[in-house]
Amino acid sequence: MTDFSDRQKGEEAKFAFDEENAFKIAARRNRLLGQWAAEKMNLTAEETDAYSKAVMQADFEEAGDEDVIRKLHGDLIAAGIEIDETGVRAALAQYTIEARRQLMSES
Repeated sequence: MTDFSDRQKGEEAKFAFDEENAFKIAARRNRLLGQWAAEKMNLTAEETDAYSKAVMQADFEEAGDEDVIRKLHGDLIAAGIEIDETGVRAALAQYTIEARRQLMSES
């Protein structure tokens, strides 16, 4: 019976670890996306910091990435940057990989 219990505890620990890493990757990705968009909008360093935090906060509006994509796309269009949703999604994919790489290199 202890083998099953040990295996269950191991699976629970792995699940918690994976969830924590997914959260860290998404948070870092959102910060990087905020910096990317801020650079396109020619924001100052202070504005870039605030904007990155706003992008990170936007991710809590609903499950998934659609809230972040909507925010970035809307803000970039409002700033006069010509980009379609596909371009924002490509940046999201690129910065997801970069965030994962950065977190792995810290370990």
